[in-house]
Amino acid sequence: MAPQLPAGTLRAAGSRVLRQAVRQHPFLVLLFTVVTGVGAVTTVLMPRVVAAAIDAATTGTNVTGALAQLAALLAIATAASALDDLIGSYYGTMLTAGFRHRLLGRALALGVPGLRRFPAGDLLSRITVNAGTPAMVLPMLLSATATLSVTLGAVVSLALIDLRLAVTLLLGVPPSVALLRLFVATAAQPFVRYQELLAAITTRLLDAHRGVRTIRAGGTAEREIGRILQPVPELHEVGRQGWVVQGRASWQLALLVPVVQLLVLSVGGYALVAGQITAGQLVAAASYAGLALGSMGLLDTLVSLLSCQVGAGRVGEVLEAVPAAPAPASPVAVPPGYGRLELRNISVRMDDRPVLDHLYLAVPAGRSVAIVGRSGTGKSVLVSLIGRLADPDEGQVLLDGVPVAEIEPAALRRTVTYAFERPALLGATIHDMIAYGRPAASRAEVEAAAAVAQADRFIRLLPKGYDTPLAQAPMSGGEMQRLGLARAILARARVIVLDDATSSLDTATEAKVARALARVLAGRTSVVVAHRAMTAARADLVAWLDGGRVRALAPHSALWSDPGYRAVFGAADDTGAGEIAVRDVSGMPAALQVGVRR
Repeated sequence: MAPQLPAGTLRAAGSRVLRQAVRQHPFLVLLFTVVTGVGAVTTVLMPRVVAAAIDAATTGTNVTGALAQLAALLAIATAASALDDLIGSYYGTMLTAGFRHRLLGRALALGVPGLRRFPAGDLLSRITVNAGTPAMVLPMLLSATATLSVTLGAVVSLALIDLRLAVTLLLGVPPSVALLRLFVATAAQPFVRYQELLAAITTRLLDAHRGVRTIRAGGTAEREIGRILQPVPELHEVGRQGWVVQGRASWQLALLVPVVQLLVLSVGGYALVAGQITAGQLVAAASYAGLALGSMGLLDTLVSLLSCQVGAGRVGEVLEAVPAAPAPASPVAVPPGYGRLELRNISVRMDDRPVLDHLYLAVPAGRSVAIVGRSGTGKSVLVSLIGRLADPDEGQVLLDGVPVAEIEPAALRRTVTYAFERPALLGATIHDMIAYGRPAASRAEVEAAAAVAQADRFIRLLPKGYDTPLAQAPMSGGEMQRLGLARAILARARVIVLDDATSSLDTATEAKVARALARVLAGRTSVVVAHRAMTAARADLVAWLDGGRVRALAPHSALWSDPGYRAVFGAADDTGAGEIAVRDVSGMPAALQVGVRR
């Protein structure tokens, strides 16, 4: 769950997003405003025209003209209402689509660190639910403005009929304003907390859905249900607090409105008996009193606006988040070279815990290096820095002598490609998934990459081969990994990073893939996160991570005699593990040197 912001901070972020929303699509905003204004004017004029029709019918003078005016006003009001609904729907759809697009773009720009700040379930809630709230604010603001305009028009109209009517009505304004201000002050925090708890439940539910097989295998369904629903009691209590605040304000306003309306009608009745106003004017006064007191019913609009502000604040949190790996101010092109990598003085902290601690590592161009270490030593963190999926807290990563933080991001993505343990199935078909990084690749190129990854055979057994929709292609973990490898191979990148990308393959298939990769990747740099000894043995060099640093950089055969190294693969106890001396011949940090002597 994303860190909780104070209600005031979240509402401030929401206000900024709402101001952006109102400034978008200015022509539609102007048209929407004009149509709403026409509706407000017809609402104010309607009681006066009705009163004129009643008086005309009573006196028998100019009845036809009065009815014609009433009919024309009704037609204008109907047209304005229809246009208001049409423009509002179109405007809301455009605005919601725009914010969802921006949220998706920002989520991708935040990269891997963004997943820790905004978990998948929380982000899904923001994109699906909260992204629509900014589109609601303009219609509600225009509606509230129209209501207040109608109130002002009604008060003026009452004054024109009889000044005493307007004065009586205005007696109810101070208490109603005080009630609304109190509601806004007390309802903000419950609204914010309610949104946060809903997002927490969504996040837990999504996590459980992903791990449904583990839950079933462990027989922990009831425990998991309890974990998902754990926030529900607090959600209930916060929701109850919100309803109590709203309910208290509602009944107080509901009591105030008829009292004021009764006073206005009493004064109007006295004026009618005294012959100071006509029957039609009394009817108009009753209508105007109702219209004016309608502003006291703005409580529901305030509730909706407050909800919009909170929802927009959750949108603003994502849009205003600064990527951990921001785009370079003056990006440079990918330097010429063959994929030489250097990691200098790299430090990475996660949750105030050092994962990598002043690490040095050099990967020669065109060579393969296996990253080896016990669980939690930062292997995946290290390789994520190479293609700038994340940035280190300290230090530099260089590609052929140029810091990757200075290289134009799109060019860097074409130069460094990844295959992961759990590849994302992106695209409509198998072909699209493999060609995701190179959508212009031909079918022959896609098939050749699949053949190297040992995926061509099982793909051709699918109902439509390479044109089989991903949703209709049930695959094992190993088959998905082979598709991920094919996608990385097709990219033809200078550097390929395999982050445990063959862990689900059986030994025989992994050996075939390794032999094919060795041919295809000849002359290219490859970095492999290895959990199997045989995977490490195939690499030219092994970088052994221990304690956040490179303990040794040497061939697998040179390291295997060390019990501590064998223990990484569960092959031996590391008790009494000997230290490996790494030659230092250039004055560079020892971990940068290649070669080991005992």
